[in-house]
Amino acid sequence: MMRQIAIATALILPTLALAEAPKTLTVTKTIDVKADVKKVWEATKDFDSLNKWHPGFSKDVIVKGSNNKPHAVRELTIKDGPSFTEELLSFNEVAHTYTYRIVESPLPITGYKSMFSVKPGKNGMTTVTWTGKFQRKNTSANPPEAESDAGVTKLIEGVYDGGLANVKKMVE
Repeated sequence: MMRQIAIATALILPTLALAEAPKTLTVTKTIDVKADVKKVWEATKDFDSLNKWHPGFSKDVIVKGSNNKPHAVRELTIKDGPSFTEELLSFNEVAHTYTYRIVESPLPITGYKSMFSVKPGKNGMTTVTWTGKFQRKNTSANPPEAESDAGVTKLIEGVYDGGLANVKKMVE
């Protein structure tokens, strides 16, 4: 009996070691806005103002550091939902970009890092780009749909689409 257990263990353990960790997923969304770069940047640049231009958030408060200064931490509250924290990693006023990461979150993702940029586009338009990289938290081989690669990608795409559409609506 012990020999059978040892053989089974020898066969199963290498298979478990080969189980693939969740891969890094990337979402990039862009929108062209009929407004100048300065107007779009002014509407979106403040790290403590996501709730002012994104309809999915009801509150955005700096809880550590200073607005638009690296290492500032904000607490975001989802409308009718939970709160989570994000840290500003870099802020470039001249290049109209900032990067940040999620510190703590109830979302089904981990390792989230994002960049937001506002750049001149074609024909007098401004192009806003929001990119994020992350993994799903659920490391099982067959997670529930909402926690799968496709499910978490769809979640982040929805967040980006909602925010970018509202920026366009606000500044045009």
